Amino acid sequence: MAVQYDLEGQKKAYAKWAPIYDKVYVKLLADAQRKTSAAAAACGPDILEVGVGTGLVLPYYPAHCRVTGIDLSFHMLQKAVEKKVERGLKQVGLLCAMDACKLGFADHSFDAVTVPFVITLVPDPEGALDEMYRVLRPGGEIVVASKLGADEGATMHVEAALAPLVKKIGWSIAFKASRLRNWAAKYPDMEVVSIAPVFPVGFFKMVRIKKKAA
Repeated sequence: MAVQYDLEGQKKAYAKWAPIYDKVYVKLLADAQRKTSAAAAACGPDILEVGVGTGLVLPYYPAHCRVTGIDLSFHMLQKAVEKKVERGLKQVGLLCAMDACKLGFADHSFDAVTVPFVITLVPDPEGALDEMYRVLRPGGEIVVASKLGADEGATMHVEAALAPLVKKIGWSIAFKASRLRNWAAKYPDMEVVSIAPVFPVGFFKMVRIKKKAA
């Protein structure tokens, strides 16, 4: 039996967040967003951002890039379109509503796929990553920035104690970095090349998953 996800419930939640999202997260996520966009741009100009939201990352992509952004929420996308127009972001192309698990792009369409602070919110992360793999060109990377729970040690126990509070702001302690490693291991041409801390150090991480060149 196919799993049913509450996509409409997610859309309603994002509609409530859209007006205040930038004020809450603009400074907190800036370091991760800059580093994520830079890592993606180093792979090539054609970039897909999954979960573009209000477009907070868009200004960080270099001018030579061709960025496509998707999101589940029309309300979030409206904010992203406003940024594109108001700031003259010529590197930003198509911004559209789309399910991350059903990407409407041809195979091997992008040099990089960025996933900024979204992977723990997707109902089927592995399904979404499978789609990102499909549209990613050989030699490219999936770059994930997220709150990733520790797999062991004292940090794991501290995070477990904070789990109820963290859940209220949309992050999941249950999502571990090992889950990304396990997904990448399904594909002989995919490799996790780095897991690096970003500000605030130890809380957020950036993961680069590379698709081997043909």
